[in-house]
Amino acid sequence: MDTGIQPSTALNQLAVDKLALISEIRVDRQTARRLLGLGIRVGSRIKVTQQRDKGVVVACDGNRVALGGTVASKLFTQPLNSNDTPQ
Repeated sequence: MDTGIQPSTALNQLAVDKLALISEIRVDRQTARRLLGLGIRVGSRIKVTQQRDKGVVVACDGNRVALGGTVASKLFTQPLNSNDTPQ
């Protein structure tokens, strides 16, 4: 039975130039507040601009943010169509 819900992909596993929506964040409260201050929250549209070792650089809300592999592995995404653009 197809529910129409696509499985989540960790942010550090997204390919460069892929657009996605943050669907889940599994970090401690302090890290969640730091991400919130950077404009990264559940519902944010992001685009991976670079892969750096285990970390990534993403475009989000007109900003570029570098995230280490540990944090990036705890942010889960849903893919967006190529017509959608990051906010």
